[in-house]
Amino acid sequence: MNKISSVFCLFLLCFSMGMTTAQTVGSYVTGFKVDGNRIHFKNEHAQTQVEVYSPTTVRIRHTWNSDFSNLENYMLAPKAPTKVDFTVQEDATVFRLKTAFLTVELNKSDFKTVFKNNAGEIINQDEIAPHKSSEEVKVVKKMHADEHFFGFGERMDFLDRRGKTLTLDVGRGKGMPHAVGAYDVLQANYAPVPFFMSTKGYGIFFHTPYRTHWDMGSSSSDEYSFAAVNGEIDYFFIYGPQFKSLLNQYTNITGKAPLLPKYALGLHVGTYSGGTWGHEELTSDAYVVELARRLRAEGIPTDILWLDSTWRLFGKNGGKGATSFEWRETFKDPKGMFDRIYAMDYKMVGVHLRPRFDNAKSLNLLDQARELGYTYPEKNSPGEFVNFFDPKAVDWWFENGVKKAASLGAKFLKTDEGSAFGALANESDKIGPTGKEAERLHNVFPLVYAKAAYESFEKFNGVRGLNHTREGYAGIQKYPFIFAGDWPSEWQYFEPVIKAGLNIGLSGVGNWTHCMGGFEHNADPELYTRWVQFGMFSPIAMVFGMDHPGYKEPWNYGEEALANFKFYDELRYQLMPYLYTALYQNHLEGTPLMRALLLDHQDDVNTYSITDQYMLGDYLMVCPVTTKGAITRSIYLPEGIWFDYWTGKKYEGKQYIHVVSPLETIPLFVKEGGIIPMQPKMAYTDEKKLDNMTLDLFPIGRDKESRFIVYDDDGESLAYKDGKFATSTITWNNAILKIERSQGGFSVHPRTYTAKIRSVMSAPQAISENGKSLPKVATADGLFGGSWYYDATNHELTVQTANMNAVDIQVNITY
Repeated sequence: MNKISSVFCLFLLCFSMGMTTAQTVGSYVTGFKVDGNRIHFKNEHAQTQVEVYSPTTVRIRHTWNSDFSNLENYMLAPKAPTKVDFTVQEDATVFRLKTAFLTVELNKSDFKTVFKNNAGEIINQDEIAPHKSSEEVKVVKKMHADEHFFGFGERMDFLDRRGKTLTLDVGRGKGMPHAVGAYDVLQANYAPVPFFMSTKGYGIFFHTPYRTHWDMGSSSSDEYSFAAVNGEIDYFFIYGPQFKSLLNQYTNITGKAPLLPKYALGLHVGTYSGGTWGHEELTSDAYVVELARRLRAEGIPTDILWLDSTWRLFGKNGGKGATSFEWRETFKDPKGMFDRIYAMDYKMVGVHLRPRFDNAKSLNLLDQARELGYTYPEKNSPGEFVNFFDPKAVDWWFENGVKKAASLGAKFLKTDEGSAFGALANESDKIGPTGKEAERLHNVFPLVYAKAAYESFEKFNGVRGLNHTREGYAGIQKYPFIFAGDWPSEWQYFEPVIKAGLNIGLSGVGNWTHCMGGFEHNADPELYTRWVQFGMFSPIAMVFGMDHPGYKEPWNYGEEALANFKFYDELRYQLMPYLYTALYQNHLEGTPLMRALLLDHQDDVNTYSITDQYMLGDYLMVCPVTTKGAITRSIYLPEGIWFDYWTGKKYEGKQYIHVVSPLETIPLFVKEGGIIPMQPKMAYTDEKKLDNMTLDLFPIGRDKESRFIVYDDDGESLAYKDGKFATSTITWNNAILKIERSQGGFSVHPRTYTAKIRSVMSAPQAISENGKSLPKVATADGLFGGSWYYDATNHELTVQTANMNAVDIQVNITY
């Protein structure tokens, strides 16, 4: 036998030995039974259950234990039993399940699964049989030659995962120094989500709490796999085929994001109250009040403040990594602080905490909680973590801990260090709980932690809840927003943070933010300026840093940076009607506010690698400048017609262009037919009644019509869940603007409309409203209700309606 043959035989022997350690489901034995929407099978080595979740979603489960595990109350949304029409046919070799949109074939010999669309085309299939070894449970799928994958949570490395591997486990890099550990964008895993969407029109949600490994074609060009280190195989197969449909269905499974209060779209400002770690003696309530006053004095629109970790005494056991709930002595009058801030028309003030109890000088909450059994047990210790898996422990935590701040005026929490349960914490050398159960609960701990804070405060405040968290997992969108974590104020981390926002949006989490200018280290003014531009066009706008003594407060970065901050903050508040409608879309359908271009263009391969452009809502494309010193940048315009937001210049799509982008300008483009509702400048949300709404309108191609549905409610209460909201549908086709009256269970404040129509190359001959001719005025300042003005220099047409939103309005333009 030659040397090559010997090596080959040795390979075959090793391969066969490896396969013997893995146990497949095995062939079908008996027990085929249909029970409601579930079909049960008993196989040689495992039990199998197939659940028809909807006509387009099927859940596949295999367990090698006596029964299936029950983790339904962590990641999944409650689901009322709903009858789904389907049929199941058994023949000699397969079970064949059919719905109106899917056919699922399960091979009797090995339970490999094939998924077909209603045209009979294979859209997904197993490559080898699902199996379990001593190290993992694993599914291996065939991969199409032109297939690409997106999702997987808040990843900072890539959008397109084809040809790549990744591990999903809540946390961040642990190595030292931080540059290759905590700041490693390849390891960043604050909010992993075991869900992806394929360009072949399907998505897979691997419903497991365990650490997972994914090989999306790295080892083989024609297969991919996903595996968990323990547990069972449990995944949802979802058919779209459009990405937005997949997100809608995935968030049906894991829960829709609640509607945030409207003021949550306003600016959020975090503060260490004057003294971050190592400077705690400088922190004070006076600093916080002065910060609130300065923001108002500078004319910087702001709605929400929160106090980060130094508001409280660091405890005796956990130090910075635990929460004592005892105010630091430098906070002389916490209640007076809250009262003075709210008197300046701020809407919510919150406080930071960590999930461990601790004892301080006067309070011994850790000792009390341990005695009552409300901490999660650790090895040889009753533990320090609040047992957020126990509703009684949650109630005690809120009543005896959180209310120390809530009763004085705190209205929400920043729940930090959710990754520390069963893993090394950032601010502690402690691991916390260990063992198999801690491993099983590590990834879902951030969910119950955020849920406890969100639901407790919502009940306490009697308005829509708010909770601000860094860590998450599948379903975190319910509790209700996350931020990208503690990234340094350096150019190399700027674009990865944008990628994080795009990826988390492709993973069902639409309410997301980041620290403008970065969190740690000082930012150079140019970086701060560019990052703020991106931040004001993010789903949630937040500024916060631990760079003592700058703290990312805009006046600390120079006059130009301050002017930039104020300009884009004011513009964000003007865009509130547009953003609030996008927020409602996210609540209703799971469509994120910040949308990777591929979300609307999944057949355009050019969009798969674009990590520094995105749609904000339906019509606005944002293109941050992420290169130091750059005054131009290249931009990809997808198919269609696009307009420069600043100049009105028209571009054909499906091409790359190069545009000028001086420091004060972030490139913005509007999709043809853009309808962008706006309001006047405001110092805080709803400072003034919206008597007149501006509709920023852009031309659309011939024989086309654009549409936008403006959403209104009271902005704060939970009444929207009971139908107390209103909508108004706006349609536009260059010549006719229709604005339907506000309809629904909420009474909208009376308002007229100002249509500002861009890129109008010649003056109209006549304009009418509801059949009545409108007069032309000589200057823009001369506009009144029921008139119009044409600006020949800027090619803008402005029409002021006479009618209000209580009636249908139709404006006809004749050229």
